[in-house]
Amino acid sequence: MPGEAGQGGFTLLEVLIAFVIAAAALTALTRAGLDGLLSLQAASHYEQALARAQSRLATALHGSPLRPGTLEGDDGGGFRWRVQVRPADGPTVQPLGSRGARRLMRVQTVLYAVSVQVWWGGGDAEAAAPRMVRLDTLRVVSTLLPRDTAVETAR
Repeated sequence: MPGEAGQGGFTLLEVLIAFVIAAAALTALTRAGLDGLLSLQAASHYEQALARAQSRLATALHGSPLRPGTLEGDDGGGFRWRVQVRPADGPTVQPLGSRGARRLMRVQTVLYAVSVQVWWGGGDAEAAAPRMVRLDTLRVVSTLLPRDTAVETAR
């Protein structure tokens, strides 16, 4: 009936408000999903970097005798690495050996600080600042020296 006041239906204003609310909710859900994906990607990169750093540390400690110095390289996939080996600050350990004329060998002991860094990022696709994983350890290295070898001691 044309003159009744209780007609069912929505006005144009109610429909527009419903669309605005739906768009805001969809935007919030999309942003939350995107943030979750970015967090997952960052966690994946940290996990990869940690595995690469552990591998580099194991190679440095067990691959060849430790020598002071720095090595750097590119691991591919946007990851770069640096291994630094230096004598650690600490007490001086004097060479050991028997005393007297029968002394055949001496042992020189050095404490080395080994640091491995793996970093990534800093490009256009990632955050402006590069991210990094760093592992540090100390390693005691003992070397047998012939009886007549002079040993330098650091103070």
